[in-house]
Amino acid sequence: MWSTLPTEMKLAIVDVLDMDDVKNLAQVNHDTYTACLPSAFKNVNLANLQALQSFMDNVPRSYCRYIHSLELCTETTQRTMHTRSVTNIVISLLAASPCIEKLVLNTSGSLHHSIISCFGHLTRLESLSIHNSGPEEVKPLSERLVVAIAASVPNLKRLSLDRVSRSVMHAPELHGVSPYIPLVTGDDNIPDHPLLGPDLYLPSLLRLPTLRELFIRDTHLGDPRWATVPVNCKLQVVDLGSCFHENEDFNSLCIQRIMGAVGKTVDEFSLTTAVSDVVFAKPAVTPLQKLRKLHISPFFPVDSVVDTITNLAGSPIESLSMQCYPDDVVDVCAALEDFLTKRVERGAGFYEKLARIDVSVTANDMSGPLDPEEEAECKEAEQRLKELCRDLRLASRFSKTLPPSAASRLARSTGLVPTRLASHSDGRVRSMTL
Repeated sequence: MWSTLPTEMKLAIVDVLDMDDVKNLAQVNHDTYTACLPSAFKNVNLANLQALQSFMDNVPRSYCRYIHSLELCTETTQRTMHTRSVTNIVISLLAASPCIEKLVLNTSGSLHHSIISCFGHLTRLESLSIHNSGPEEVKPLSERLVVAIAASVPNLKRLSLDRVSRSVMHAPELHGVSPYIPLVTGDDNIPDHPLLGPDLYLPSLLRLPTLRELFIRDTHLGDPRWATVPVNCKLQVVDLGSCFHENEDFNSLCIQRIMGAVGKTVDEFSLTTAVSDVVFAKPAVTPLQKLRKLHISPFFPVDSVVDTITNLAGSPIESLSMQCYPDDVVDVCAALEDFLTKRVERGAGFYEKLARIDVSVTANDMSGPLDPEEEAECKEAEQRLKELCRDLRLASRFSKTLPPSAASRLARSTGLVPTRLASHSDGRVRSMTL
């Protein structure tokens, strides 16, 4: 029966199977093996440089055309390879993978700028994440490199950057002065870009017309050109994190400046620092005229929650979500109660479109579990907030989530992420080591 099915139907069936079932089915015969290839290689995760090298050594290049989602890391526990050699391996993989739609690149510091040109051929790539997994003081990731890469992707819609370092070329005022922000030197050899020219500083990301979602975390956002660069994109989702080298007031000013520049089209925004500028509370002048979903991160100062939410009253916010650590649950619930009490007191016109409040509790790797008494206090605080939301006819949800590091470990331990592919002498991939 299986052998009589048309190829299209076989592919559709394989596409809904679990990876273990795909591996087992691939052993039936050569035709079935071929039908399993698109699903087997649709999502590839290479956890380190050794996995990347093994993949390139054992997997036929022709199989790379099946990759739609790729996550790779250039970290290594063995001897350090030259940056140009590592870059050449990454280029070889990307050049053989024209159908990539989502790419997560975890790199220890900067790669060689020769990698920039290969991104122009990834016409299906819409989601790009570039994270620096190395120590920023020793192995910085150049803003010039990541901006040039992002600008080279023809149809980039979602960009996520983590721990990107400012270039001395674009931030000479930070060189050698307190608080001694880690800077990149020697990246002046990165060539001018056809679209941006020499202006490869972070604010130039706003000139990318296809960009719709922007996430920047643990990165210095103090470049004043965020307020002056031409905004050619229509951002709908924005998530801006603080720079831990700077204080809260500085980070707040930086984020407010960027919000003012891009806010007219933003539908969803994530905050990590307080917003004190009262202009956001005035519907007639607020730059966040379309903001419907507001997220507040676990790093946000709890004592600023009420004031910051109040200062964003000029936006038509429908959904408010807060993420917090277990030991902050009681304070977060109390802050949200205070805000809702203020909403009732202010009456019509103040957060009149608000329809739901969600609280997500994120496990903290740095602290131990709560004791029974603390657990009881948290449950009581949650219950009070739920009852208040119910009285005000607001939907609410309390949930628990894993921190990114724990989620990654869980994925690997449960076999959800393929980290290495093994092949036999005939070149056919017959098994996946997870």
